[in-house]
Amino acid sequence: MAKKREPPSIKGYPRTFDPNFKGPVAKRSCTDVLCCIIFILFIIAYILLGLVAWVHGDPRRVAYPTDSKGHFCGQKGTPNENKTILFYFNLFSCTSPSVVVNLQCPTTQICVSKCPEKFLTYMEIQFMYRTNKHYWMYYSQFCKSPFVKPAKTVTQVLLDDDCPIAIFPSKPFLQRCFPDFTTKNGTLTVGNKTIFEDGSGKKRNAIELRRAANRVNKILDARAIGMKVFEDYATTWYWILIGLTIAMLLSWLFVILLRFTAGFLFWVFMVGVIGIIGYGIWHCYQEHSNLQGRPNSHLTIYDIGFQTDISMYFQLKQTWFAFMIILCLLEVFIILMLIFLRERIRISIALLKEGSKAIGYLPTTLIYPVLTFIFLSICIAYWAVTAIYLATSGVPIYKVISPERTCKHENTTCNPEIFNTTEIARVCPGAQCNFAFYGGKSLYHQYVPTFQMFNLFVFLWLINFIIALGQCALAGAFASYYWALKKPDDIPQYPVFTAFGRAIRYHTGSLAFGSLILALIQMFKLVLEYLDHRLKEAQNNISKFLQCCLKCCFWCLEKMVKFFNRNAYVMIAIYGKNFCRSARDAFNLLMRNVLKVAVMDKVTDFVLILGKILVAGCIGVLAFLLFTHRLPMMIEGPTSLNYYWVPLLTVIIGSYLVAHGFFSVYAMCIDTIFICFCEDLERNDGSREKPYFIAPTLHGTLNKMQLVPQKQKE
Repeated sequence: MAKKREPPSIKGYPRTFDPNFKGPVAKRSCTDVLCCIIFILFIIAYILLGLVAWVHGDPRRVAYPTDSKGHFCGQKGTPNENKTILFYFNLFSCTSPSVVVNLQCPTTQICVSKCPEKFLTYMEIQFMYRTNKHYWMYYSQFCKSPFVKPAKTVTQVLLDDDCPIAIFPSKPFLQRCFPDFTTKNGTLTVGNKTIFEDGSGKKRNAIELRRAANRVNKILDARAIGMKVFEDYATTWYWILIGLTIAMLLSWLFVILLRFTAGFLFWVFMVGVIGIIGYGIWHCYQEHSNLQGRPNSHLTIYDIGFQTDISMYFQLKQTWFAFMIILCLLEVFIILMLIFLRERIRISIALLKEGSKAIGYLPTTLIYPVLTFIFLSICIAYWAVTAIYLATSGVPIYKVISPERTCKHENTTCNPEIFNTTEIARVCPGAQCNFAFYGGKSLYHQYVPTFQMFNLFVFLWLINFIIALGQCALAGAFASYYWALKKPDDIPQYPVFTAFGRAIRYHTGSLAFGSLILALIQMFKLVLEYLDHRLKEAQNNISKFLQCCLKCCFWCLEKMVKFFNRNAYVMIAIYGKNFCRSARDAFNLLMRNVLKVAVMDKVTDFVLILGKILVAGCIGVLAFLLFTHRLPMMIEGPTSLNYYWVPLLTVIIGSYLVAHGFFSVYAMCIDTIFICFCEDLERNDGSREKPYFIAPTLHGTLNKMQLVPQKQKE
């Protein structure tokens, strides 16, 4: 009588190793309960923080400019409802260094209904008033309060700060009045003048006024770009939606075709990606050639420095030459990968076919990315709204600002209602008590920066948890498919819904544990970026080198943790163990099958990445031709864009993310099948008693590549 064979002893498996394992464990218990409790407490605290921020915050402070008294310009239901623009009394005072320190121009700022359209000084108005009172009616709208006539002297006006001593032709920019600069024959002018009086008897030129305006513009540059970007989105939003819809349909078509023509579609991916990159190389060469002989096109990126107008970089030959070199290197890399990995690609195609078959039996898995997208959108919206309400919490805070920064009370808190009667106004002539920011001295206001950090950390934790939940749910569904001996008869009903319910009910703590580790690493990375930004000018070469090393280490650590977390979630979905145990088992399993990981899993990831690039590239080329008006005969694109690359990048990145959502289902399917395949090889031997669960076609392909043991005879 033949002796019954014992199951092999496999290092790294739990003591309760079951040789008769037939699929995901049904009887489970809650794992990592402590982490689950902590996670729930953090979510409750996060909700309470949002409620508190909603009570104290006021987002109108972001939407409307604020005058020197802390009043909103253009807010409905206030005296400034029809005064939507902020006007600066003396823009020349904005050249003071205090503009950069305090982020405020040390001059009176009031709300007006329109900007000045002509040159006028207070002294000129006093003479004109005698012949025509209309001039004073026009000038007085730029004063703090209406006056019957200009009776005060210039000196008195300066001391009382009732009216500007001069106004210049201006245009509204970001709801603020800025001089209307023009260039004639290479000379900068304001209202067709290069030299003019500033109202105090001094002659000024347009360059000085431009320098003063630039001081304020540096504060507003980010918002200026944001407004232009918003305008571009408002013009092209429907084109962006059309592009993303086409990307979704194209991704869905590829997913369906992969089931029937995986080999043919793979070569379509290859030729398509190589062709799109080739078109990019040709376009960069054409742009580089077109810039030959143009003035200033020979300058380098280092010469022009940092510019908020990104289009300036596209006027340099060096920019297009750099793009061309990068695309050439990418083209060569892909071609070399195809040459050296041609045998392994055959295995990837077999895996893609098996993955397509699994998705065909489980079509609801293609809908799951939509659920993940909804969860992520809710988290992003809640984080952004909470951050805005926290940033706008508090009451108006006023600071003493002097034009020359000679006052010893500079930057101290003041009260604008009684400022002119205080000792500070007497000791520091010309000092202003202007609005600075929103804040307060209560306990809540003192901890607003800490609350912002907490808001960011919990946001990262929730984002990683949602991604982990999706990976675990999909892994459970695909594991049910793999371990079904007779497909599709043995596949349980509603596998996606069942796997999702198991993950939420039993493994919330384990998923929160894995996502917490990743959130901590990402938080450290953000802190490093913040410190690098704040201390950039004070760093020496050694500190910069150490900073780069830390960034590199944390980047590698994040990638490694993501890889191990992903495989740990597969083991959790199959066995129902806690996070640490699942991560250990997944690591040991992959180490025992490291050759198969290199040959099968990673090459398949490369194929899927090329598929994402193809989808994003096709939509990107069409969007580029549309937004740059290169398809006038077929369709008329949007006109008058500030930055055509804004909607273009949005379409490209959005298309890539849409494709990633669909192909991520494939990637999770193949990762799960690969883990189950490795388990299958170690648990079974291909005999009648222990048959392989792997599909016969995939088994035959792997057998030819000698990646599976030969079937053992009884």
